[in-house]
Order: sequence, then structure tokens, then C-alpha cells
Amino acid sequence: MITCGCSKQILIQTTKLPPFSYRLRIDERMKGYCGVTILFFFVILIDQQKLQGVCAAKDNGFVTVEGVHFCLNGSRFYANGFNAYWLMYVASDPSQRSKISSAFVEGAKHGLRIARAWAFSDGGYAPLQYNPGSYNEQMFQGLDFVVCEAKKYGVKLILSLVNNYEDDGGKRQYVNWARNQGQNLLSDDEFYTNSVVKQFYKNHIKAVLTRHNTFTGIPYKDDPTIMAWELMNEPRCTIDPSGTTIQAWLSEMATYLKSIDSNHLLEAGLEGFYGQSNAQKQQFNPQEIHVGTDFLTNNQIPEIDFATVHSYPDQWLTNRSDEAQISFLNDWLDSHIHDAQNVLRKPLLFAEFGKSSKDLGYRTDQRDELFDRIYSAIYSSAAAGGAAAGGLFWQLLAPGMDTFRDGYEILFSESPSTAALISAQSQKLESIRH
Repeated sequence: MITCGCSKQILIQTTKLPPFSYRLRIDERMKGYCGVTILFFFVILIDQQKLQGVCAAKDNGFVTVEGVHFCLNGSRFYANGFNAYWLMYVASDPSQRSKISSAFVEGAKHGLRIARAWAFSDGGYAPLQYNPGSYNEQMFQGLDFVVCEAKKYGVKLILSLVNNYEDDGGKRQYVNWARNQGQNLLSDDEFYTNSVVKQFYKNHIKAVLTRHNTFTGIPYKDDPTIMAWELMNEPRCTIDPSGTTIQAWLSEMATYLKSIDSNHLLEAGLEGFYGQSNAQKQQFNPQEIHVGTDFLTNNQIPEIDFATVHSYPDQWLTNRSDEAQISFLNDWLDSHIHDAQNVLRKPLLFAEFGKSSKDLGYRTDQRDELFDRIYSAIYSSAAAGGAAAGGLFWQLLAPGMDTFRDGYEILFSESPSTAALISAQSQKLESIRH
């Protein structure tokens, strides 16, 4: 068996007792209390546990959901994180794997415990999937290495299964594959409705989830290093702004995925745009964007375990001032945290956010302000027992990856002020985990 080192480690997990169990102390100060009083205190503390949604103790290492909270090993799981879509691609070249290790090492130094990456590359150059059901073993072993290294450094992974966009193939490649098999498809958005295309995608879900890691020997569906699957990166269906098409596709694919893998959490990959289910909420959309998704109805699908939001005011409000973009962001954050808490009653991750250094008049302090606003909103909610659980900035790069720069990249050595904000947020979230 190939080894990256982590397969030789023996992981000893400890189960933490729920917080109420160690709040009750019978010491010298309690000697004067009668048994009835002690029992009364104990009952009150148990009731508080129920009201606060304290996590049931679990020792299998999978991240789970209890109410509006993520849980890990019996404790609430709040975590700072990053995006690194490139992990599998870079790791497919053994000579470049030190970059994956470097990213995880730097992430760990800054308290980052979640990484989001692609588990797809469809057709084109260096694909994971050459054709429907035909896989590139070298690329798959790159993903194997990523999962193995993530475990080694205590990072949980969110893996996305297909792209809305044509980068790395995406839904357009699936539609083209179906056309090559005689399907008469007029729009890329028929990805969501054509039975042949949908079966191609289901086959990919099964191939990834049942993959046996060549480094660890563990099937992906049984590996707690993976925190969650993502059905699609930023799903959109512009030919049906009503949202009916996306809703049906998400429901079908979520049910199918869960039939294979009941261990892992699942999220849709949404940007957070409001749809037609609530006309008043649409005012919070940037420029009143309507892309056939609905933050409320899509995330109410039972198999969807938590909600996601992306935040790019610089992309969505290009004709607005930096002050106007921050004002929009504040409302965007508050609205989604409120709805996750009170309507969806599910945890919320801010799964992508950033500000591009390519923006006209860009200054580092502007990016730092955006990070600070998002981090402050997350921490305020989490510290109060709310639904916000963490944020994943776009994107972390390792040194020597200049070709992956997109303006949003963070290299800690180049961005000390931003790095300090990231570390501080990690420490604050860690302080309330227990």
C-alpha cells in the first residue's frame, strides 16, 4: 500500500462529555447543600442542555449537525477555513505535492480547520473524468493524497462534485457528452432535466463516494476527514428563474447521494440569492439578481444538512463605491444569519468570500475591512449560540503558485495584516467550541 505517512498513525479519539456534566461540581462549597437542592441544580442544567442544543456525544470523528450547530466528538464545531479548489489538480503531480502539505501546514498555523476543494474535473486538459464513467487514475490519486494529508493536519474537507461554470468542464461538459450520445439539447441548463445527463452525474457521485483511497485504504464515504459533499459549485439555472428546476434537481440528487453515504453532511453549494418564495427577501439580492435558486426553499430540502452563502460585493456591485459595497454586505450577512437561525434552523457557512487586488483603487485595508465584517458577524452569531459556524475565504495559495493567482489569493507571507485577522478569528471561534 502506498503511504503518505498518515496511514501509519494511530488516531486515539476521546469523547468529551457534554458541557453540563462538568459544570456541576460537588466540592467543599456544596457540603451544606441538601440532596434535593443538588438534584434541583442537576435538573436545571439538563434543561439548559436541551434548550441550548448541546451536542450529543459522538466518538466517530464525523462532523454532524444538531439543530443549528455543527458538532464534532460531542462538542460544538465552529471553524475558520479556506478555499483551495486546486488541491487535487496540483497533487496529481507527485513532484508538486509539497504544495498541498505547505498549504495545510500554513493553514494549521493560522487555526484553519476546514478546506473546500474540487472533486471534479470533467473532460478537457488533465481531467479527473475523461468521459462519463472513465476516470484518470493519476488525478484520482491526487485527490487521495489530499484527503490523506488533510487527515494528517487535522483539516476537514468540503468536496464539490461539479461546476456550474465551464471551468474544469462543469455542466456544459456533461451536456456535450450527452449530445455526443445523440441527445438533442439546446441549453447547458438542460443539465438539470435531461435523464441521460442526470445519470452521468449520479454515476460520478457514486464513483467518488465509493472510491477507496490508495493511501489510507478507506472508502471516501467512510472517511471522517471529509466533512461534507457539495452538489454543485454555485448552481444557477437562468432558463427557469422560478426556481422549480433547481429545486427538483437538488432534491433528486440529494436523495441519491444520501442513499450511498449516510455518514457525511451535504450542502447544495448555493451563493445565497433569494428567490420567489419570499418577495420581500429579494431586496437583499445584489442588483436584484435572479438565477433560478432560492436560499430558503433550496436549503429546506431535508437531505440538505446546512446552508451556504458566498459574498463578493466587488463582483456583484461593480458600479458602487466601496462604502456602498460594505453597506450591502452588512445587510447580506444579517439577513442570512437570521434566516438560517429562524427559518431554516440549520447551520450556516460563509463558504466563499474575498476582495480582488485587481479591483480599481484596491487597497489591502479594504480587503481587511471586508474580512473583519464577515468574521465579526460570524463570531457574534456563534458566541450567542446562533447558526453561523464559520467562514472560508477565497483562496489560499502556497508559495510558487503564481499561475493560480486570480486577485483573491492569500499568501500569508505577503499579507501580514490579513493573516493576523484570520488567526484572530480562528482563536475566537476555538475559544467557544466547548
